[in-house]
Amino acid sequence: MANMRETDQPDRGDSTMPEPCTDCALDHDRRDFVHSVMALIGGIWVGLGLSPRAALAMPLNFTTGRRGPAGPEVTYPIPPTDGATIDKPNEIILVRAEGMVYAFALSCPHQNTALKWLDDDKMFQCPKHKSRYKPDGTFISGRATRNMDRLPLRSDGKNIYVNGDKTIESDKDQAGWAAAGVKI
Repeated sequence: MANMRETDQPDRGDSTMPEPCTDCALDHDRRDFVHSVMALIGGIWVGLGLSPRAALAMPLNFTTGRRGPAGPEVTYPIPPTDGATIDKPNEIILVRAEGMVYAFALSCPHQNTALKWLDDDKMFQCPKHKSRYKPDGTFISGRATRNMDRLPLRSDGKNIYVNGDKTIESDKDQAGWAAAGVKI
């Protein structure tokens, strides 16, 4: 023992203190990361106004329209029944309601949040600030200050052709907004 340096001797201090574990810190960091990610996903889910049941019973149809070679028009078959169809890639909502077809920009006119269709209530709602709209895009309540933005459309009797590059805002072009619908 005479040749042993003081630093080579085992610690004889408080025996209740456990040795630090290098793997524990790593596990703790992983656990915190997983909890943070799960909280983020849950927050996004709740922020969108979704419940676990909503994920299983989405009331929307999803489609992707065909863009023509000559420009911004997107083609859809005429919807067979009343309801909403969402085309996420083209950011277009196609609605059939009470003998009319309308096309809307996917985003809420208030702060550009993607709108969702409430099938039970037969209306649109912005998940961010709860603005509500009738199927024809008319503003009902909430923070928005105008109706949903309509898109110009036409029909040949079989298909609906939507100009996805031009929006018609009700407060800037009331006549154009009112005319942006196709009777079926």
